[in-house]
Amino acid sequence: MYLLMTRPRAASERFVAQLPPKVLERVKVIYSPLLDIRPIEGKIGMSGHGGLIFTSANGVQAAARLTGDRSLPAYCVGEVTTATAARAGWQAEMAGETAEALFANLLRRRPPGPLLHLRGEHSRGNLAERLTQSGLTVRDQAIYRQLLLPFSDEATEAMLGDQPVIAPVFSPRTARQFADLWSGSVPLMLAAISEAAAEPLESMNFHCLKIAKQPNSEQMGKAVRKLVKHAMRLEGVGDAD
Repeated sequence: MYLLMTRPRAASERFVAQLPPKVLERVKVIYSPLLDIRPIEGKIGMSGHGGLIFTSANGVQAAARLTGDRSLPAYCVGEVTTATAARAGWQAEMAGETAEALFANLLRRRPPGPLLHLRGEHSRGNLAERLTQSGLTVRDQAIYRQLLLPFSDEATEAMLGDQPVIAPVFSPRTARQFADLWSGSVPLMLAAISEAAAEPLESMNFHCLKIAKQPNSEQMGKAVRKLVKHAMRLEGVGDAD
């Protein structure tokens, strides 16, 4: 069976590295990123702001390349984004596990602003606009692009082959690209990090779809382990544990 990783290569490798050896013994990993993250050249207008909002590690990494200013606190979504911001030198705190949790937390705390949301060119939820409408002054700036990529040759071969394919999907935009590209008839087993990421996949002809109980790598790893066990039962092979 195949484990098809569609995140950018470095993030995919970090995820694969956390999977148990017994799982990795059962799968052939294929790396086929469906998004290419490219910084948008220019300056970040940080002057006059009281804090930053990061909703992805990609935003942190792009910001770190564009500015050396680390004077503002950073309100982050999720453990990975928070850790990435802290490593880059910001005074980072996890303000919510999801964007909705961060939204509620910031409204409750009302930190001194205005705040600046540094995000990708394609962003869901209109976070800055919604916070501003709710009484906080929040601006946003797109600092990176998410360019769509096709499946790699190896991924296409797996899609058109005869072995089960397990594909963890980590964002709604990746999910939409995956659904648009997929045309295989092999048993397809999907793990989505959230309901939003699952939505574009629901019209596909898949064997099963699991949604992570919480939107983080640990829960996605558990979902993948369950899918590997399921695929092994289909193949008539013993348990991965």
